[in-house]
Amino acid sequence: MDKQSAKGTKVTREEGWNVGNEKFADINPEEWSITFHQESNSTSHEISENERKWLCSVENSPAIGSSEKPKIQMVPKMHRENEANRRCYEPLVVAIGPFHHEKSKLQPMEKYKVLLANQFAKESSKEKSVSIDVLYTRVKDIVPSARDCYAKDSIKDYNDEEFAKMMFLDGCFILQYIHCLVTRNYKQLQMKSHDIAFIRRDLFLLENQLPFEVLHVLMSCRFKKDEGMEMIKTFISSAHAKPLQSHGLIQNIKYLFLDFFGKISEREKPSLTQEETSKNQIPAHLLEILRAQLIDPNAFSEGGCYLRGEWCSYRSARELSRAGIHFECGKRRCLSDIKFNSFRFSALLTLPPITIDDSTKSELLNLVAYEACPDTPDDFGVTSYLCLMDSLIDHAEDVKELRSKGILLNFLGSDQEVANLFNEIATDLVPNPHAFIDVKHKIENHYNNKGKVWVAEWKNTHFDSPWTVVAFIAAIFLILLQVADTVLAAFQVKFAEPPK
Repeated sequence: MDKQSAKGTKVTREEGWNVGNEKFADINPEEWSITFHQESNSTSHEISENERKWLCSVENSPAIGSSEKPKIQMVPKMHRENEANRRCYEPLVVAIGPFHHEKSKLQPMEKYKVLLANQFAKESSKEKSVSIDVLYTRVKDIVPSARDCYAKDSIKDYNDEEFAKMMFLDGCFILQYIHCLVTRNYKQLQMKSHDIAFIRRDLFLLENQLPFEVLHVLMSCRFKKDEGMEMIKTFISSAHAKPLQSHGLIQNIKYLFLDFFGKISEREKPSLTQEETSKNQIPAHLLEILRAQLIDPNAFSEGGCYLRGEWCSYRSARELSRAGIHFECGKRRCLSDIKFNSFRFSALLTLPPITIDDSTKSELLNLVAYEACPDTPDDFGVTSYLCLMDSLIDHAEDVKELRSKGILLNFLGSDQEVANLFNEIATDLVPNPHAFIDVKHKIENHYNNKGKVWVAEWKNTHFDSPWTVVAFIAAIFLILLQVADTVLAAFQVKFAEPPK
């Protein structure tokens, strides 16, 4: 210890304390002490005016996510860092709102915005005698509120007039586009079919959202009370409609059997969706409405722990199938509607159907990015669903297993491409520990039941096809014939012996 550092310090030690390379002897802590004496000329530091202002800003800083309305966010940086997914956040043909408005590759669609805005205004004039001037004025009246939906830095280059024009054209374009698709009046759009498909994809990008109050004002000038909202719901749900599937006789008998024992009654009980619970609230944008149709926040239990989590080993669909856990396609397209029913020697895992096509990856990634933003529901429903599906899908064989049950509707390509899609999307995602906790525990308990697993493996080994069942029955029949022949031969020998 140098002189400077030792200044003002008193060290008291008893016998046994050695300094240098010598070893320390046993020391009783009560026998020595180190005392620090404050310099007599030391003074306490005063807080400057700048420091007081900084402390005041810390003290009065608002809580994260405490704003009055959700803002339309940019994709979080963490999600953009994945180079393979970056394209999924970028619009292909149309820019909605200020984030991508000036991009040159999206300018060709601007003329279609004018065309569809003109169509929307004419239809509004016919339906409710509302002129285009009135339409624009209604939008201009809510410009201050609409500007609050964006961060100030993202709209600083637009004055109120420029911003109002952008909101008006984009809002009319979206509503007229949706109306043409719902009414199947595709020719009125005057677009190529690939542009029509790409626009639908672009409308559900996180950075391509329009404040819903703009759409709400425009809808009130054309449609009846709930007609506009029903049109939007139909548009969103149409892309996720489950195709009709005809079940065979055995499948129908199985449903009757399960229903008789009360298995289906619990599984098919309707639950309140987020959309229904917040019926009187105006949603933030179209992406929020899409998520409300896909996720029921009430489906998540209160188990789990954020710090240590609940340990559940992850196994693929094929491995679970070999262990006696069979898969069934659910009746609804709600991603949180996942159920597990256990029987004597087997179990049934019910998963919602999902269509996999060229726009699926983009849609799911933007929903995940939306859940990662402030002022959004913290249930992480879509994120948790993707993590669960990633645990079920490792290879093409797992996709084939789920596809054969109608759970995965593959319009993308090979089964391996679908497996790669789920594996790529779920990279670095952290699920809600409360999500599907009951289902995970039941799967784990079934898999740890050695008796059930042994019966399932025995069935898979010896009865993996109808021909093995036929062969088994034939073998039993032959054995019974052989036993009967032996018994009859014994009786014949006994009664053929002459009496003694």
